[in-house]
Amino acid sequence: MSVLPEGSSRPADASRPQRPLSRVDVADIAVRLFREQGYEATSTVDIAEAAGVSRSTFFRQFRSKDDVIFADHDELVALIGAYFTAPHEDPWRAVTEAATMVFERFRERLEIVRIRDQVVRQTPVLRDRETIMAIRYERIFASYLRAAVPDVPALTAIRFAAAVTATHNFVLRRLIRGTDVVGPDTLGAELQEVRRLFHPDSVQPDSVASGRGAPPTDAVVVAVFPAATPPGDVARAIEARLRSVPGPPSS
Repeated sequence: MSVLPEGSSRPADASRPQRPLSRVDVADIAVRLFREQGYEATSTVDIAEAAGVSRSTFFRQFRSKDDVIFADHDELVALIGAYFTAPHEDPWRAVTEAATMVFERFRERLEIVRIRDQVVRQTPVLRDRETIMAIRYERIFASYLRAAVPDVPALTAIRFAAAVTATHNFVLRRLIRGTDVVGPDTLGAELQEVRRLFHPDSVQPDSVASGRGAPPTDAVVVAVFPAATPPGDVARAIEARLRSVPGPPSS
């Protein structure tokens, strides 16, 4: 049995050298097997046979069957790490751009990502691993911010990283499960809202930047919310209030 990645095929001449399958190639084959046979019913031998690799090769690439399904995350973590080593004028923006890089990579692989989502939702142990992966991104973002902007309180960096990760995951779920229209700018707009909430000097609402609906310079808005109010709700309520403040009278 052989379940190759879509668009690939074995050459007719078995003696011709073949390109070794990458970890992600093998993982994609495994994900399709998990959907067809069930996660528990699929063994490492089944995966190795379907991928056309030996069992020893499989275990050189992966520690266990549990590691296979999220193999692309390892590559993305390495990509983010390399991105953060470059200088960035705005570290807050760099974090949101890194999250967008991850999102776009998943969008490029949307078919297999949707299959994986189905498998994960049906398998409790994989749901736990997925949660761990989300925490991994969150920690990378927070660690970068704490090093890049050391004057900012550590808890602020941690909260920002958590908000970026949660926003990314929320929009990604909408894309994967087709519960709403997710356009090319949807994630960017939501992450801009996160930046405005945590680092307001770096972003201005479109209406204020363009002069439309801008409040007078002497306007003061006092907002009181219950402590349990989600930060996104607070930001949206404040923005709506600012938009409603009358501008200065025309001359």
